[in-house]
Amino acid sequence: MIDDGSSLTVEMEVEDSPAAAIAPREPPKIQRLEESVINRIAAGEVIQRPVSAVKELVENSLDADSSSISVVVMDGGLKLIQVSDDGHGIRREDLPILCERHTTSKLTKYEDLFSLSSMGFRGEALASMTYVAHVTVTSITKGQIHGYRVSYRDGVMEHEPKACAAVKGTQIMVENLFYNMIARRKTLQNSADDYGKIVDLLSRMAIHHNNVSFSCRKHGAVKADVHSVVSPSRLDSIRSVYGVSVAKNLMKVEVSSCDPSGCTFDMEGFISNSNYVAKKTILVLFINDRLVECSALKRAIEIVYAATLPKASKPFVYMSINLPREHVDINIHPTKKEVSLLNQEIIIEMIQSEVELKLRSANDTRTFQEQKVEYIQSTLTSSRSDPPVSPLLSGQKTQKVPVNKMVRTDSSDPAGRLHAFLQPKSHNLPDKVSSLSVVRSSVRQRRNPKETADLSSVQELIAGVDSCCHPGLLETVRNCTYVGMADDVFALVQYNTHLYLANVVNLSKELMYQQTLRRFAHFNAIQLSDPAPLSELILLALKEEDLDLGNENNDDLKERIAEMNTDLLKEKTEMLDEYFSINIDSNGNLSRLPVILDQYTPDMDRVPEFLLCLGNDVEWEDEKTCFQGVSAAIGNFYAMHPPLLPNPSGDGIQFYTKRKNIDQDLLSDAENAWAQREWSIQHVLFPSMRLFLKPPAAMASNGTFVKVASLEKLYKIFERC
Repeated sequence: MIDDGSSLTVEMEVEDSPAAAIAPREPPKIQRLEESVINRIAAGEVIQRPVSAVKELVENSLDADSSSISVVVMDGGLKLIQVSDDGHGIRREDLPILCERHTTSKLTKYEDLFSLSSMGFRGEALASMTYVAHVTVTSITKGQIHGYRVSYRDGVMEHEPKACAAVKGTQIMVENLFYNMIARRKTLQNSADDYGKIVDLLSRMAIHHNNVSFSCRKHGAVKADVHSVVSPSRLDSIRSVYGVSVAKNLMKVEVSSCDPSGCTFDMEGFISNSNYVAKKTILVLFINDRLVECSALKRAIEIVYAATLPKASKPFVYMSINLPREHVDINIHPTKKEVSLLNQEIIIEMIQSEVELKLRSANDTRTFQEQKVEYIQSTLTSSRSDPPVSPLLSGQKTQKVPVNKMVRTDSSDPAGRLHAFLQPKSHNLPDKVSSLSVVRSSVRQRRNPKETADLSSVQELIAGVDSCCHPGLLETVRNCTYVGMADDVFALVQYNTHLYLANVVNLSKELMYQQTLRRFAHFNAIQLSDPAPLSELILLALKEEDLDLGNENNDDLKERIAEMNTDLLKEKTEMLDEYFSINIDSNGNLSRLPVILDQYTPDMDRVPEFLLCLGNDVEWEDEKTCFQGVSAAIGNFYAMHPPLLPNPSGDGIQFYTKRKNIDQDLLSDAENAWAQREWSIQHVLFPSMRLFLKPPAAMASNGTFVKVASLEKLYKIFERC
């Protein structure tokens, strides 16, 4: 009985067990997913966050041979990403399949991957965006009179392409990114973090693709957070994007290998020196012009810096590595941010060794920057009409400036000037042209002599200049910013929210005249290497004025006039030398000219005209009239007239090309002369004008200043559009 009971008890426990109550599970059935589900899953892998979409679109723009790429972002890219370029555009017949998966113009067969030079190749990016966002494409190709706009959803067009006005290239708008992926969208609510990643991406792109201009700004913002222009120098691009403090502390590094066994590559770049200080490592790495990441290379470089420099300095590194395309596998990552290299360990080791060698050889000295305070006594006095300016009290907020009155020019930033947006062209300027810093220092330090002339006539002339000064133009001249040359005579200048055309010939002529009066009898001198005979120079000027050069009687008359003027100037040589530093020796040769502005030499081709003007146009009998006439002649001679040779960068190039054999020496001389003049206008004339020029009231009405645009009026025009 005991055994039976025990047995019964065991059987009951087995029956009550939960495991025994569960039936064996059937294997799950494998199903084929719907196409929309497949595409949405794939899209989430390719477009991981807004910066992924920007990277794909910018790379497409680069593949389209664009020279300018603009990016506008709203809410970190979740609400809007707009990428515009000036590339070759998209053909009308390609628009229906543009956003289908695996449609591309980059390759046709798998083997093309190993010779690919484009950024994209899978044909997945645009398709992926249409599954997680609303995409609109506007494009125009060369030769079309209008473009086409079409919207896409889930890889297909929502409507037929519509004809529309368009500018050259393509514009793609991605709106409401991840609108159908709630979980993904919630994890990306920090718009500042995502926008920072986009700015960082475009900054890296800009310093490598320095033949393309990039801009990136928030939607509605006035100022771009990334603004780069085409630059011939990689270092200039780094300076433009990352700032002077980074660029001045970089060293160039190069590595090359042509090992027949297979390790073939070229690397060039810049690495920071011991003066660079940062909290984190910045590695900008391009492999075959593709922006990628390489944790192994980054770690190897950090080890070198930690072992070589004190306090484990974090470096800034830019590297561009070029390898045979068959040695790079670019198809290992969904977003293509990583690649696989043949002989990667050897390449990293060689680069690491070169970086270490460069650091050790450059670590003998360290430079410490010392801040200098320069005290400059202003030559300007505040106008009585100006209201008194009081400092803000502690905690007081500054008044917000309306956007239509916001001054958008920084006079200390040369990137804001017109020439920064033009294709740079190298010129072989004369060795006598000093560096920009020397010129600016000289302009600042050089003041008018404290000892003015005792002659009452000169004092009256200077007082006349001061009394005729136009206060409005004076304020404009003192605070204007040079933008660039509009043509051979007019320069563009900005004052507050106004843009003016300024006649540089008139301005420079008046400045030279006033400076001649203020430096009266206190001139430095330009010594001519070969004294020039007055009679020959004056005769040359007379012949240039008269087109009838074949008349012998006229030639005799010119010779007599030249002789009379030579004798006159020889009589006045003592006065000209003492007061104006114009020296004429006993043989009638011109040997010395005055310095009117430091670091500026007049166009010596105009010396004959200057001497003829002194002889014919100066009234020598009256002292005041005489000094005024000589000063006016000097002002006209030293004014920054266009060079006599036609400008080869404009229509004047026809003067040089219409001949069968182009005179390269003449063309080179013309290029140098025009480049020298523009350099002098920007770096000598305008800084000197701000310090010394007192513009006469006549300049307000004689066309010297012409207002061409006003920001407030432009806003009114755009508001009506």
